[in-house]
Amino acid sequence: MEEARLVEDYHPETAGQRHLPERLVLWDETLRDGEQSPGVRFSPEEKLRIAELLSEVGVSVINAGIPVVSAEEARAVRRVAEAGLSAKILAAARTVPRDVEAVIDSGATHIAVFVAASQVHLRFKLKMTPEEVLQASLASVRRAKDAGLHVAFVTEDTVRAPFEFVERLYRAVQDAGADRLVVADTVGVMTPLTFRWYLGEFVRRVRPRDLSVHCHNDFGMATANTLTAVEMGASAPHVCVNGLGERAGNAALEEVVLALETLYGYRTGIRTDRLYELSRLVEECSGVPLAPNKALVGYNAFSHEAGIHTHGVLAHTLTYEPLQPESVGRQRAMILGKHTGRAAVVEKLRERGVVAPDATVVDLLARLKEGAESRSKEETQRFLEAYRARFERPGLSDEEFWMLADAVGIRAVKA
Repeated sequence: MEEARLVEDYHPETAGQRHLPERLVLWDETLRDGEQSPGVRFSPEEKLRIAELLSEVGVSVINAGIPVVSAEEARAVRRVAEAGLSAKILAAARTVPRDVEAVIDSGATHIAVFVAASQVHLRFKLKMTPEEVLQASLASVRRAKDAGLHVAFVTEDTVRAPFEFVERLYRAVQDAGADRLVVADTVGVMTPLTFRWYLGEFVRRVRPRDLSVHCHNDFGMATANTLTAVEMGASAPHVCVNGLGERAGNAALEEVVLALETLYGYRTGIRTDRLYELSRLVEECSGVPLAPNKALVGYNAFSHEAGIHTHGVLAHTLTYEPLQPESVGRQRAMILGKHTGRAAVVEKLRERGVVAPDATVVDLLARLKEGAESRSKEETQRFLEAYRARFERPGLSDEEFWMLADAVGIRAVKA
């Protein structure tokens, strides 16, 4: 079967505008940022299962978590760090001495030191001056380097911070030994064009030895912005399996990888045929079901019902599929329903070696459509009600909270 063509095959004039890195260091945040999705909690055993599969598919760096958070989190990070995986194991730390020490004690070989950079974060959250942020950052980077760790320096909300401060801060920490510099679009406000300009300025003014990006999906542009960054030479993009992450999530691992492989012809080193397996494991452990229309790994991604589409796919898969489903570990599905056309019915019969007269096929198709349209929606409504109840309030209920408060002697005062 003919494979999908690269974007440059259709638009060759774009090829010279890309400056892809020679080697990609795929940095996965599923166990850290992904776990910070509302209602998600990975046990140490689940973190290890996910980390093992991430390493097997070829991910370069795995952020195992923030060990200072709790004893269980520290245990989880250590289990992953001591598992002998081929991926490098990273743990994260604020620019706080005890955070950095917790990472040093965890057994991780890599550290991500992070601090906020924008004025709104400094004023309302950290209550620190830019100079205090600079000094805390330098101290943390130097301590981590002294301990022999590979150091990535990250600022939250980089793109909304004054560029003069960003330049000063990043140049200083790189001079202090930071190995990798991470630009974060923490609330997903970048557009691809603006991000292209921003990263160009960042590279010109800071001159990073190793550029990385962390993109959120608040406006649905995390994958597009991440690909833009890779086009600009960023060698260590952050991703999360299934696009998990705080609020609307992060750039999805499967989307970034398959776009680079299929649309750019860039070899990522990832076992793409196991991405669906990885997606299902994270779905199981996180308890967050995949949206049916989720790109590449959603249940509808390679499913066809509409007659025009099924006819096209049966004639040649590239009519309505940009890549073969097997490349992601998937299989194609022809759905029989209201929009089914004659070609799908003929193909379904052919699967069992049946060839029916045209009149019979038309009669069967009419009955199929009638059956699909007459099915009750009650089951669907019950499912949606249960789904909404689960995700509109994913944490503890108010009743559970006040029961816990009562147990420690706190009494609610009625308004």
